[in-house]
Amino acid sequence: MGRSVLGVVCTVLAVAASLVTGIVNVVLEISLPGTDALHVTVAAVLGWLLGIGASILLVWRWRWPLVVTGVAVAPPLLLVADSLAALIALAALATRFTGWWRWSAAALVFAATGLAVWRDAGRPQESSLAEAWISTETIGAKLIGVAITAAIYTAVPLTVGIVRYNLTEKRRLAAEEAALRDQVARREEQARIAREMHDVLGHRLSLLSLQAGALEVTAATTPDAAEAAKTVRTTARQSLDDLRQVIGVLRGAGFADRAPGGPAEPFQPTLADIPELIAGARQAGLAVNVTILLDQASSAPAPLGTAAYRILQEALTNVLRHAPGAPTELLVRGGPGAGLSLEVFNALPPQPVP
Repeated sequence: MGRSVLGVVCTVLAVAASLVTGIVNVVLEISLPGTDALHVTVAAVLGWLLGIGASILLVWRWRWPLVVTGVAVAPPLLLVADSLAALIALAALATRFTGWWRWSAAALVFAATGLAVWRDAGRPQESSLAEAWISTETIGAKLIGVAITAAIYTAVPLTVGIVRYNLTEKRRLAAEEAALRDQVARREEQARIAREMHDVLGHRLSLLSLQAGALEVTAATTPDAAEAAKTVRTTARQSLDDLRQVIGVLRGAGFADRAPGGPAEPFQPTLADIPELIAGARQAGLAVNVTILLDQASSAPAPLGTAAYRILQEALTNVLRHAPGAPTELLVRGGPGAGLSLEVFNALPPQPVP
């Protein structure tokens, strides 16, 4: 809102200044010093009228900078008019264009400004504004003064336009870089979640396979068949829920795109969830002897707890998958300043694994 108001104010000031300088220029052009008579010429009147049109067109200088600049340089080049509108339009053009367009427009505006200053310096001293700093004693001195003045007048809006263009490009490149970083972060997040979901699904599906096999063999003779069936059902439901989550993440743009209040990231386990993991492995038929020696486990960083849980989950999954029924030793120990140690040992399976 602030930038739009500032833009409107700048446009109003630019149009007003161009109109005022156009009026001053035409008054000085048609006035005869020392008399009340006016020396009205067609070139002065047409130049003033076209200058009014060019001043009004400054409202659209950001939308059509080439058109506005082309119209604004015509009155001072072809008739008798001020070049302020062309100078203001040049700043907008230099902000939008580079290379040939920018320097060609700068050359035209320089020529138009030089002609306007030349005409002003050629008026009687009482009607000339440029007489104060341009020497008219010789043609050479007048040419040098006009060229320097026109160059300074042209350099100011050209520099403003180039600086604004560079700032705009810098903001554009920064926005593109931020978008690229965001895209890379989303892809990394997707890959991380996919890896984690692979571990989760691998563990649960391994349990499901083992429980289903046990149920198939012992359903008729074992009183625990109902409990095994319940475990199969629970594990299958959890695996399907995890599968829906990972598919939803990989189809979308990742958790970085989720709006506030939207679906949260899947639950991240900690060190406190390790006993539940071991209980699930034992329920699946794994004979595991556990030793946990942790000091201040509740204060451990969340990423450390998640990593430890996933490592143990993968290790127990491998035992269940490749050495079912083998006795297993699991040791977890550590604390602040000592680090965290995870050790999992398993014997050879009692019989060959299919």
